[in-house]
Amino acid sequence: MIYGYIRVSTDRQTVENQRFEINEFCKKNNVEVEKWIDETISGTKEVDKRKLGNLLGNLQKNDILICSELSRLGRNLLMIMSILNVCMEKEVQVWTIKDNYRLGSDISSKVLAFAFGLSAEIERNLISQRTKEALARIKSEGIHIGRPKGAKSKEVKLTGKEEQIGSLLKRKIPKIEIAKTLGVHRSTLRRFLQSI
Repeated sequence: MIYGYIRVSTDRQTVENQRFEINEFCKKNNVEVEKWIDETISGTKEVDKRKLGNLLGNLQKNDILICSELSRLGRNLLMIMSILNVCMEKEVQVWTIKDNYRLGSDISSKVLAFAFGLSAEIERNLISQRTKEALARIKSEGIHIGRPKGAKSKEVKLTGKEEQIGSLLKRKIPKIEIAKTLGVHRSTLRRFLQSI
């Protein structure tokens, strides 16, 4: 079976770009994805807490897993390597589009997967390091980053729910129950009531 795997980290990203890439790749190579797995979840989440974990458990010999790039499988070298290891042990091929890899169970595939995973992790670490250095430089120049110290956000979790809270209080519903109903901690509700 041929699987198409798509992962985005946040709701603000769309799976459609990756789906388009995979479909275009399949057209050019005369193959067709038989089952799609897409999820919106951080690549740092444990594999068994993702749809990918379920997929890995169901993969059979000679299946093909297609994704846009190896970094869609995981966010660090060890995670990517463990996923590829499962696939190689099951004799499942992993095809990527941007990286143009056809990874199987042969030794060259293992070396290639290791090299890619290592370089991807180094790149992420460098980006993180550059970001931290830039923030430290800005801070050293006396420029404040973020909300001014001591300032509170004008928007809080319960903004706009004043009428609902008032109605529940008039009905003598306990504050702890109101907090549960609104999906907030009771101290959040207490602070909000003190501010209005």
